[in-house]
Amino acid sequence: MYQGVPAPPYLADEAALDAFLDAWRTGRLPKPEWTHAAHVAVCAATAWGGGAVDEVFSAMKRGIVAYNEAVGTANTATSGYHETLTRFWAGVVVGHLRDAAAPSRIEAVRSAVDALGAARDLHVAHYSFDVVADRRARAEWVPPDRTPE
Repeated sequence: MYQGVPAPPYLADEAALDAFLDAWRTGRLPKPEWTHAAHVAVCAATAWGGGAVDEVFSAMKRGIVAYNEAVGTANTATSGYHETLTRFWAGVVVGHLRDAAAPSRIEAVRSAVDALGAARDLHVAHYSFDVVADRRARAEWVPPDRTPE
């Protein structure tokens, strides 16, 4: 179980995670399966092994843009790829993995999805404005402007 519902199939084992990552990288992952938890899983798998935030962010940016293009999601000033949210979440996931010190990639991904997979609105505590809708934040990195209590 994952937060009261069956765990996503990609958390079953390393083979399932590899199949999920391959489907995402090749644009074969069905669009409805590209959830916030799936974003977290891909980010955690990318960060596994000690990737620095900037490296993880760059890999996620390339991957998300390519995936969006493959499934017909336009990357525009108002839809698709979001620079600030991608960079924000790369930092959150890398920090979580550093603290979790999971013994394997699948355990790292499971830990990140368990802790962060349902926290899709975490950014709200870090920004005083609607970062999702902000065109500048979609196009370029805008650091958080407040510290959560």
